[in-house]
Amino acid sequence: MTCVVKRLKMEGDKTDSVADDKKKKSYAGIPEAAFVDDVDSFMALEENGGDVDKVLRRLDEQHSKYKFMEYNLASKRRRLKSQIPDLENSLNMIKLLQKQSGSPKEIETQFLLSEQVYVKALVPPTDKVCLWLGANVMLEYPLEEAMNLLVKNIDTAKKNLGYVEHDLDFLRDQFTTTEVNMARVYNWDVKKRQAAKASS
Repeated sequence: MTCVVKRLKMEGDKTDSVADDKKKKSYAGIPEAAFVDDVDSFMALEENGGDVDKVLRRLDEQHSKYKFMEYNLASKRRRLKSQIPDLENSLNMIKLLQKQSGSPKEIETQFLLSEQVYVKALVPPTDKVCLWLGANVMLEYPLEEAMNLLVKNIDTAKKNLGYVEHDLDFLRDQFTTTEVNMARVYNWDVKKRQAAKASS
């Protein structure tokens, strides 16, 4: 029996693909920033009450929330980008084991013990492997089942990466909209003050 030590737990498994649902604005439920077209009407709204400081504080808070979401999504993207090659390497290893399963010869290979430390090993022909499922759980699978599981998890990881990329693009638009809104409200206030000075 051979151990292929890779974590397979996939987070946020989605069933549809990014290409299937182009109309969806955000897969992570990111709120959309509304563009302030008419600043006078916007500032006259009851929740704003013409208070520029209050509105700018709220917009700044919204901007900070978007920054936090961006940080989380960027971390998730890094995790997925490192996870996909690991899963693909495990899949390649299982394909090699399948080729060798009918042969009486052992496979000479190197195992990674820790970073930059490898050890030579002889792997006897086998029809089973152990896979890490996450949460310190390892299960033994026949080669065919392990292969199917890895293929499924690679597809899921690639889909999730597509969702994350889509959400990061959507977030960039929300940043721009929020920053433009802040500038428009600030400029509105400056003009209002200048008009008040001119009339007094």
